[in-house]
Amino acid sequence: MLEPLRQLLRRPAPPAEYCATIVVMSAVTKLDALAIVALAVDRPVERQRTMRPFVPLDGAGYQNGAWVEIEIPKFGEPPPLAIDVYSTISDDHARLQALTLLARLEQYTGWRIRPDFSV
Repeated sequence: MLEPLRQLLRRPAPPAEYCATIVVMSAVTKLDALAIVALAVDRPVERQRTMRPFVPLDGAGYQNGAWVEIEIPKFGEPPPLAIDVYSTISDDHARLQALTLLARLEQYTGWRIRPDFSV
């Protein structure tokens, strides 16, 4: 009877997720934005057809590194489109990955992008 409780207490805590957001001032769908990010960083979209698809930014991926998730405007709101860059390492790592992605996307697309954090 106490064994499930013991297993729950022994379970490691999920890794912290640090987030840095960049903002795209263009009208684009979530699916298109994910595809464009995936092409720009030459990585596949993971967990397709789920509530939280993402694009890994480094070899480690979702649980041990940096990845991108797209937040879409709700209820037909106009842009901006928020691109969230997550890291399990640190806030500085998330920001560095976000700025690197921002530069790559500006080079790869015609998007106007700005960081949503102080640089």
